[in-house]
Amino acid sequence: MEFAPLKQNVQDWITQQWVILFGKKINAAENKWLLGPFGETNGIGLKFIQQLAKKENLLLDDKQVDKGLFQSISQLNLPENQRNKLSKDVIDFYENTSNYDFDLGVKWNPIFKVFGRLLKILFSNRIQQLNIPMGADKNSEALQSQIIHLIDKQTKEVKRTIWLRTFKKSGQVVYSGVYEPCTLPNGTGCIKAIFPLPNGSATVILNPTAGENGELILNSSGKKIGDSGFYFLLHDAKGNLWTKFIKSFKDKLVVSSENGQITAIQTLTLWNLRVLEFTYNIKKSI
Repeated sequence: MEFAPLKQNVQDWITQQWVILFGKKINAAENKWLLGPFGETNGIGLKFIQQLAKKENLLLDDKQVDKGLFQSISQLNLPENQRNKLSKDVIDFYENTSNYDFDLGVKWNPIFKVFGRLLKILFSNRIQQLNIPMGADKNSEALQSQIIHLIDKQTKEVKRTIWLRTFKKSGQVVYSGVYEPCTLPNGTGCIKAIFPLPNGSATVILNPTAGENGELILNSSGKKIGDSGFYFLLHDAKGNLWTKFIKSFKDKLVVSSENGQITAIQTLTLWNLRVLEFTYNIKKSI
């Protein structure tokens, strides 16, 4: 049996050992579509950005505006007829994400809310990652949204795009994720969102489609490794790469625009039961 690295927090070791016991050892060279940066054991949050820049010998682009999750919406690899359906507002949001402000509302399924509290107590507060609000459903909180580009020192080409979201009031990190396009083994173009964790990552791969009203629909609803969906990845104590595909966990995000107002509704389900729903009210600030 292989083991997770011992020199780390016990909660992290247990979850990593679970991935090793019930997951699959994979070859990095054969699964480049799935790979992304891993976190260190001393926390994620702002530390991760500095560590990644140093590790990959990249520069932090200090430009504050006109920075998007994607350089161009064409990076989603949507068929032309799909791309032409997309709302211009939705396209601008993805190409100039730094120019927008967010309010976040969360609606929990009471059945799963206790697990959300445990996640915060055992992991989120400590590692500064995946801090999902637990407040009253009717309340919303303003988010500070930053698009951080790490660029090649010589060519100035963007190599990594990080979306850092914090609560404006407290400064607490909600999410710190690396976003990039990827192509599944079957040739399907997707969005890959990589949330670094100690010695590994939680990675969500979303399949994009355009709705009839110009909305962008992102779905992670695959059934096996190689499909869109939710993956845990990690390195064990010997450096072997492991993944666990969570078939029962689904993520659907619908980004739409009406009268210039952009709204994103994200629904997370487990075993076909709604766990929680995020509502993002998005306004252009520049």
